Amino acid sequence: MRGESAKGAATRQRIMRAAADLFHKHGVAATSPDEILDVSLAGKGQFYHYFGSKEGLVHQVLLGYIEEVDGGTAPISYEIQSWDDLERWFGSHVELQRHFRMLRGCPFGTIGNGISEKDELIRQDLSHLFEIVKNKLRAFFIREKAAGRLTADANENQMADFGIAAVQGAMLLGKIKRNPQPVEAALAEALKHLRRYAVMPGSAFRITAEDKHRMREDGRRRS
Repeated sequence: MRGESAKGAATRQRIMRAAADLFHKHGVAATSPDEILDVSLAGKGQFYHYFGSKEGLVHQVLLGYIEEVDGGTAPISYEIQSWDDLERWFGSHVELQRHFRMLRGCPFGTIGNGISEKDELIRQDLSHLFEIVKNKLRAFFIREKAAGRLTADANENQMADFGIAAVQGAMLLGKIKRNPQPVEAALAEALKHLRRYAVMPGSAFRITAEDKHRMREDGRRRS
């Protein structure tokens, strides 16, 4: 029994790995169960025994991503403790695309691009996954603000959402252009934008959004 259980677990993982790679390569809609079975060398009975349906398999693949990101075992590190870590996080997405010769985007985003209004379970899984990523980014910005290293008008939620949106958009552009340069340029601009909220160590003077607006208005009145 123990040997059969171990064998079954290995088959289940093999199907999930094959599915995750094919979903990343082709998208969910363009990947058939038969193609997954061909790659994983598994049987149709095993497929339906472990996952019940294709939607059930997508759900399990996303749960696997969630566990990796939440547990810190994902290929890309989401543990951000410094601006250097944030820069590496952006750069890791470029390297991921380079690894696939710019033929693929973000594995999460690729699944997300294919969901319809009928895929509510998958949408919820993706929402949970992106919320975990957001929380890791937001935690860094919260710590920076608490330490007085972000301007008073910095919004940690918006900064985290912006970082995720920048990555997703840049990787989609890279896949379309088949070129890493637009990805690198877009993410460099994203990092530059986020760094504008950083306060230099020892600086007691912070320029808020209201300050900037007031200075612009003063400049217009004087000109």
